[in-house]
Amino acid sequence: MRNMRNTKKGFSLIELLIVVAIILIIAAIAIPNLLRSKMSANEASAVGSMRTINTASVSYSTSYGTYPPALPSLGPSTSPSSTAADLIDSALVTGQKSGYMFTFTANTTTYQQYSVTAAPVSPGVTGQRYFYTDQSGVIRVNVSVQATSADNPLS
Repeated sequence: MRNMRNTKKGFSLIELLIVVAIILIIAAIAIPNLLRSKMSANEASAVGSMRTINTASVSYSTSYGTYPPALPSLGPSTSPSSTAADLIDSALVTGQKSGYMFTFTANTTTYQQYSVTAAPVSPGVTGQRYFYTDQSGVIRVNVSVQATSADNPLS
């Protein structure tokens, strides 16, 4: 009877090592999936931002007769004007959002054309695909280099 009182209860070192090994195996499986999900979300956000820029550019053109000369012209304002039309959010005006860098280029002669490119800030980490759009509203994609008007439309 005395032996039963002195027995200690708890986990052995081997049992703890097995639990830690199982946790590490699960983490090794889950982390790559999490990173792919994050890249996919960043790419979806980039496409949504491209659509937002297209819509804002058409609204700007309707109000001011030309497409905007630069991305900040679509930006927030308490009193909308051609220099800050209050059509896109302040995060997108900076040209960087959700792991993508946006470049807005206007035809400076007539402002009747524009193009927008989106590239991952860290290719392979924040996103894998590159996007392009222009006044046509078609978003094009390239999986390895900066997308252009010659690339396939996003499907």
